[in-house]
Amino acid sequence: MSAVKSYAAVDLGASSGRVMVGRVGPDSLELTEAHRFPNRPVRVPEGLRWDVLGLYAGVLDGLKAAGAVDSVGIDSWAVDYGLLDADGALLGNPVHYRDSRTDGIAEKVWATVPAEELYAATGLQYAPFNTLYQLTAARESAQLARARRLLLIPDLLTYWLTGEQGTELTNASTTQLIDPRTRDWAHGVAERLGIDLSLFAPLRQPGDAAGVLRPEVLEETGLAGPVPVTAVGSHDTASAVAAIPADGERFAYICTGTWSLAGLELDAPVLTEESRAANFTNELGLDGTVRYLRNIMGLWLLQECVRAWGQPDLGALLLDAAKVPALRSVVDAGDAAFLAPGRMPERIAEACRDSGQPVPATPAEITRCILDSLALAHRKAVEEAQRLAGQSADVVYIVGGGTRNALLCQLTADACGLPVVSGPTEAAALGNVLVQARAHGLVGDLAGMRRLLTRTQLLTRYEPRGGTQRWQAAQARLARG
Repeated sequence: MSAVKSYAAVDLGASSGRVMVGRVGPDSLELTEAHRFPNRPVRVPEGLRWDVLGLYAGVLDGLKAAGAVDSVGIDSWAVDYGLLDADGALLGNPVHYRDSRTDGIAEKVWATVPAEELYAATGLQYAPFNTLYQLTAARESAQLARARRLLLIPDLLTYWLTGEQGTELTNASTTQLIDPRTRDWAHGVAERLGIDLSLFAPLRQPGDAAGVLRPEVLEETGLAGPVPVTAVGSHDTASAVAAIPADGERFAYICTGTWSLAGLELDAPVLTEESRAANFTNELGLDGTVRYLRNIMGLWLLQECVRAWGQPDLGALLLDAAKVPALRSVVDAGDAAFLAPGRMPERIAEACRDSGQPVPATPAEITRCILDSLALAHRKAVEEAQRLAGQSADVVYIVGGGTRNALLCQLTADACGLPVVSGPTEAAALGNVLVQARAHGLVGDLAGMRRLLTRTQLLTRYEPRGGTQRWQAAQARLARG
């Protein structure tokens, strides 16, 4: 057996996809990008759809560019799916989670299963695009009537690669149709809502074998078979959390990018009414773990401002923002008013004006307002997660794209009053690779995976500066506003 093996991680995001190659040895872990391709949703007369054939073509091109690998794994965004007919053919392009078909659907669902009961049974936060609401919206459609199988996006691509059908558990837990206590389907919820669970393929665990590349795929990619496909934490956040380089301590985490997902890794879900009211979700992770987290708007706010300003140099902008006095003005980074694109600098200024705070005017002032507000939202989420779960954290790990933003990392340490360890940036792809490597006997348990990350990845530590009193005051000011 070779001391070093290569694994292809297909990592699909809402705006782009890529195929990364991880080379793993007992004391080595290297990641390189083989291929990157756009993910452009398409608006057609019936609504907003994913170009899933374009994505699949990008995956095939990526596998060709990757060269010889020992396994392939796929992770992506959550909740969306494709429907297959009795012959296994796709019935139309998958609907995009931002499509308007779920408008007003939650209220119809709650009339049958009240929101409190739904949370107690599934532990999932309310989001209008959860798969449960999508299926309720599609109930009378001709497409659903013809469907004999439903595959979530990573499972659909795996099926096309291998001919084998399955439903990977971490992603299934985002459908709002899984009981996080049993880690199986929430049969009672589905029955009350008239959702046919037989549409779903059998559940798979991260690390399970998911088939081998079909001969036609081998021919198109130039790979020599057999090449196994391995189920990974196919929800990208599950893979990212698996790649948190914690070394035994109790930790909080923030997966940063367009969104910030902030919370704790637990052994059991928190299904209290207080947890539901605080909008925390219980998604499933590796090895019986629960990802107890809150969704925060994230760097979307800054990305939209940078776009509005004509793409100025981000490094220079952050240097200027660091010179702006801290916490002059803050906004609620979770406010749905910031969800839509367009006019973001003006909307942030208006929110500050409406709450009686100094109005940021320059790009540096608006950037500082955004980063202070995100750090404040991180603080609140980490604080509330510890209280609701009854579990303390000694350190906060930040992974994902936000690790490149040193000012945000430092402000998060200041706000939380805890050390922040930043890195790795490519957490989802690394988690994907490590689950494959573990399935093939190259690394040990989850703790062993994380020790390898600690030894091999570039990490930066930020110590909190000053007390947290000013952050408490800003939080109180925001609550009053």
